[in-house]
Amino acid sequence: MNKKYLELKKNKMNKKNKIALVTGGSRGLGKSMAIALASKGIDVMITYHTNEEAADNVVSEIRSLGQKAVAFRLDTSKTGLFDNFVKEVTAYLQEQTGHPNFDFLINNAGTALYALAAETTEEQLDATFNIHYKGVFFLTQKILPFINEGGSIINISSGLSRMTFPGSSVYASMKGAVEILTRYLAKELGPRKIRVNVVAPGAIETDFGGGRTRDNKEINERIAGLTSLGRVGLPGDIGGVVAFLCTEDAGWINAQRIEVSGGQAL
Repeated sequence: MNKKYLELKKNKMNKKNKIALVTGGSRGLGKSMAIALASKGIDVMITYHTNEEAADNVVSEIRSLGQKAVAFRLDTSKTGLFDNFVKEVTAYLQEQTGHPNFDFLINNAGTALYALAAETTEEQLDATFNIHYKGVFFLTQKILPFINEGGSIINISSGLSRMTFPGSSVYASMKGAVEILTRYLAKELGPRKIRVNVVAPGAIETDFGGGRTRDNKEINERIAGLTSLGRVGLPGDIGGVVAFLCTEDAGWINAQRIEVSGGQAL
């Protein structure tokens, strides 16, 4: 019995923690994902846009759970920053683990756009495209060489790629493009045993889009009335699903769109 215990203890000590990168991990859904991943025993790297204090708070919370954490500043809409960002990340990993690779990429960073198609400007469309599709595509491309075999990519879409509400045509279209990209990546990365899935949240109470789902009582109640489970989603409803997809229990889930909306607009 003692010999078996010592062997198990030795194996645990020698086992390297999995590592995830969550873009936009300083607030809202990204924060929930980062904390949920850490709760699963996964070390976490996050990016933030401008709020360094919020990012540092997330890092501290992850470390309090016994996992390693670090935050990098990155505007994921600016592809010209990606080469230096990847150098930063891989240098950190090389120093911490002895190699530049990691296991999970969660493409979460994004901004809202509420504008009718007839009123959307070219500048608004370009900005939405840059962060929600172009940035996702090229950041993934730059990082692909450093994702371990058997790793996973999770793209964040939206329930709006299935449901239609006036004012979300551009945002939802970009998310629809990411969903198609997800399937192609799953096919192309299959030989490396890298799984690629997309999580599509319904309406969630966060500060996204100025916090209107969270703070506007009329909007909140209307969405709750359209949802089978009778309420608007919370960040924790999403973070746990993303974390699950990074576990061995999800090892046979690939190329799937997983909507997490409580049964919204059925």
